[in-house]
Amino acid sequence: MIRTLVIDDDFRVAQIHADRLSRVEGFECIGQAHSASAAREAITELKPGLLLLDIYLPDEDGLSLLRSLQSSGNAPDCIMITAARDLKTVRAAMRSGAFYYLVKPFGFEQFRRELTAYREWRNQLPEDGFADQLTVDSLYDMLRAQNPDAARRQLPATMQKVLDQVRSTPHPIAAVEVAAQLGMSRPTAQRYLSELERKGIVELHLEYGAAGRPINWYVLRRRP
Repeated sequence: MIRTLVIDDDFRVAQIHADRLSRVEGFECIGQAHSASAAREAITELKPGLLLLDIYLPDEDGLSLLRSLQSSGNAPDCIMITAARDLKTVRAAMRSGAFYYLVKPFGFEQFRRELTAYREWRNQLPEDGFADQLTVDSLYDMLRAQNPDAARRQLPATMQKVLDQVRSTPHPIAAVEVAAQLGMSRPTAQRYLSELERKGIVELHLEYGAAGRPINWYVLRRRP
């Protein structure tokens, strides 16, 4: 179980988060805190693995709290849950090490989806505390797969065109059709589609014909 501390200045909102957390497999709410000072005490005493952290706290903003925890070298993982929508705050949260940023209000399904993504990512962490390059690449790919919009912004231009072709086609599409539409060779189209599938941005579906050789069809990946 992932031991989770809920930090929100409004005790009613904190209780809502705690109740929702209890409905997500693999998580346990071990406490609530309604100020930064109370959060520090709870973190020291309870040693949570994850914080659900609001920005607006009465004695210190959540970003400052997160940064100080990071500088101590002993910070739990953190998902920000806040009404703050300005891009400056979002970027600051990312730089401060927040795993994800949920903007209030949001529904239970979105809450469950992001916690599940975090749980799956955490389960991939090596038990011995060390990672080779393959493991590092896999962990970063999981993060990008949970936020496909961010992943798309990082794609090379030609790969982006291939992705746009998949997205604009109302049915599963094969490499031969992508190649014809974009004026490239089928192997090149297949290489880009395979890389998009590896990144978790598109899904691969196999269809076996009469000759027994499968046809690779691709569709845009839908988040659970």
